Amino acid sequence: MKKEHYGFTLIEMAMVLMIVGLLLGGMLVPLSAQMDQRNVSDTQKTLSDIKEAIIGYAIANGRFPCPASATSNGVESPVGGGNCTNFYNGFVPAATLGITSTVDNQGNTGFAVDSWGNRIHYAVTSWNSASPSLNDVFTTTNGMHSVGMSGLAPNLIVCSVASTYSGSCSVANSTLTSSPGVPAVIYSTGKNGASGGTSADEAENPDPNSADNDRVFVSHDFTPTFDDLVVWISPNILYNRMVAAGTLP
Repeated sequence: MKKEHYGFTLIEMAMVLMIVGLLLGGMLVPLSAQMDQRNVSDTQKTLSDIKEAIIGYAIANGRFPCPASATSNGVESPVGGGNCTNFYNGFVPAATLGITSTVDNQGNTGFAVDSWGNRIHYAVTSWNSASPSLNDVFTTTNGMHSVGMSGLAPNLIVCSVASTYSGSCSVANSTLTSSPGVPAVIYSTGKNGASGGTSADEAENPDPNSADNDRVFVSHDFTPTFDDLVVWISPNILYNRMVAAGTLP
């Protein structure tokens, strides 16, 4: 008697492989989204830790550290503060702050990096609008103490949309920071690692290669063209903690 042979035809195998591929593809999308969310959460924690380290540095030294330049290996530039070389478009001086640094996506150490390997940016006010003749008081040793709390007026501004002016938010009710401004802004350029490109909002957050190097920054929810993570130091919280520590009168 002839034996019957059973098995899958090529068409049936192709259909099974297609179904398995669809199932795997459906699993990979949520996994990628979970990874992105974890990177965002980890970076937000890193930004918060850096913010606390900068406040602690200000309390201990009576001034803010200057941002690190692109070539200073995570050390503030210049060493000792004063007239910073990169007030608005520098990086977190991880080496000066004593923050553990990891290798960035350019193969350099000494810088604080986000979860995507990008160097984290740091800007500090270069102008004290209450006493314009006393520039750099926020980055000069005991400079804040010398003018007193009533004489301090930092001027970094964070907007919810890109500004067409270098000194203010150009859209009504888009200013996120108190008047006249804040002393420091810390931000990650996010997954895309860009400061600009097709996004005017990202272009407002400068880097050393950016033409937009001013005191205005942007922060808002993620969009397809904006994934920066931005935090800033409230002057009121800063002054309260410095007074409690005896650094401010």
